Amino acid sequence: MSDTKTTGVNRGALIGAVFLMATSAIGPGFITQTTEFTVQLGAAFAFAILLSVLIDVAVQLNVWRVIGVSGMRAQDLGNRVLPGLGYAMAALVVFGGLVFNVANVAGTSLGLDALFGLDAKIGGALSALVAIGIFLSKRAGVAMDRIVVVLGVVMIGLTSYVAVVSGPPVVQSLRHAVLPDTVDFLSITTLIGGTVGGYITYAGAHRLVDAGVTGPERIVEVSRSSVWSLLVTGLMRAVLFLAVLGVVASGVSLSAAGNPTAAAFGHAAGEVGVRMFGMILWAASITSVVGAAYTSVSFLVTFSPALQRRRTWLVVAFIAVSTAVFLLLNQAPTTLLVLAGALNGLILPVGFGVLLWVGARRRDLLGGYRYPRWLLVIGVLAWLLSLYLGINSLSGIAGLWQ
Repeated sequence: MSDTKTTGVNRGALIGAVFLMATSAIGPGFITQTTEFTVQLGAAFAFAILLSVLIDVAVQLNVWRVIGVSGMRAQDLGNRVLPGLGYAMAALVVFGGLVFNVANVAGTSLGLDALFGLDAKIGGALSALVAIGIFLSKRAGVAMDRIVVVLGVVMIGLTSYVAVVSGPPVVQSLRHAVLPDTVDFLSITTLIGGTVGGYITYAGAHRLVDAGVTGPERIVEVSRSSVWSLLVTGLMRAVLFLAVLGVVASGVSLSAAGNPTAAAFGHAAGEVGVRMFGMILWAASITSVVGAAYTSVSFLVTFSPALQRRRTWLVVAFIAVSTAVFLLLNQAPTTLLVLAGALNGLILPVGFGVLLWVGARRRDLLGGYRYPRWLLVIGVLAWLLSLYLGINSLSGIAGLWQ
């Protein structure tokens, strides 16, 4: 009976880790980016989605395997590779996560406004209370796992319905996925940064460490979960793309000045579509609030037993500060969001580079496990791309101060 119960808990943690990573990536920015690129590129955007998913899988296969086999979080591995590096990684992740969480709270308010016509400040505050309630529950880990799974399924289900009723040119999209008329590298790099950038990179892997799903004997489960997390994210991206594409292909012009996603859902399914958009945006935003808070705090608690004991309250404080900033400004701080996004571009090559180094050179941290060469090769290729993104992010930081 005990083994059966343990297996059930581990299975729940694996599924929860998959959806925690996926729903952390599927935030308000994810929805906006997907819509804007679909309007700009049309069916050719399918190629960018497919390529970004393949690159994301290369990144996450390495991240989840190194963290999963070692049983150590990314910041602890960083400090073992170079003393102090883990603290720098934690600082970047926590700052980026905190700023982006303001945007996530703002997204929940917009979702409830579209769903119920609720005042933005009231909607944001109520959503923050929901997120805090999840972490204050007696079985917070189980509650978080279940919430992100349920809301993830709801998002995909509702978006799939709109994708069907909008009547997108599916055959044309499949052709463009492999033979695009246009290749837009900006869209590809933006999708990669938004899907495996910043705290999102480590959300699922850190959840498995907390659940005790670690060690060389769990490699198959860990690797499978890493791929599934990206497939769930890719599925949501694909159905949202098709939902918007169906509207655009019918000749409707979606203005970027308003809310093009809400307009697309409205054109496809009328007033019901607008309500569905509200539910999807709220679900995407609240799960991102949960993911950002959980993962950001997971970068702090290993530095001190006192921090570990107060983990729940650190999460509560993280959400409360994000919400307070939103309520005071009544919007996401644009400049800080740009800065945080640029810094997130630095987190991926630095953190990912540390994990690849551990896989290649630090078998002592992997319990003697011999890391697969093929995985290192695709990891290095993905790292080179992340380095390119990081260099671009530096120019973004420089631009803020001009």
